Amino acid sequence: MAIVLEFTEIPALETENFHLRGMTLKDAPNMYSFMSDKETMKYITPHPIETVKELEASIKNSLENFKQQKEIPWVIINKQDEQVIGMFRFHKLHTWHQKTEMGVVIHKDFQQKGVMTEILPKILEFGFNTLGLNRMVGDIFADNKGSKKLMEKFGFHKDGILRETDIDGERFYDTVVYSMLKSEYQEGGPMKSRGEISLAD
Repeated sequence: MAIVLEFTEIPALETENFHLRGMTLKDAPNMYSFMSDKETMKYITPHPIETVKELEASIKNSLENFKQQKEIPWVIINKQDEQVIGMFRFHKLHTWHQKTEMGVVIHKDFQQKGVMTEILPKILEFGFNTLGLNRMVGDIFADNKGSKKLMEKFGFHKDGILRETDIDGERFYDTVVYSMLKSEYQEGGPMKSRGEISLAD
């Protein structure tokens, strides 16, 4: 049986230090600083966006996908100064198969400071308990040690390696696939050793 997304607006999510709200076109100028940065985007795409207008088109596409129940895009806001410091999205959302993939970009000034360590438990709770998903996936470039460590610390299962899935114009990259099932989440929660987490994200 397919899950049903009963909301017409992107739900807001809260953690102690961060606020996730639905992405809008007005966020494009603030998002541009990290979405266009080649170093920040190196584990996502070798060809980051080059203009605010291009980013606006991408946001429009994400919002259209949300209307079609194929994606849920958020911006990540630092509560201390209300600065947009990243984005997170459920993409390739499939209501019939009850699964999604996760995508995240964090501003370079906020990397390796525990942002995703704080946010991911809320994301998993929302995905499994509120949406009723059965499977959540993180596809990660093999060189992305920080994200791999994050997945493993939260108890994600390493499904395998997809060989040479992407190219940056010169070099091919492998993708490591991690997943968590609802049954696994219910058995142990997102972090079985919350106090032991210390990682780069």
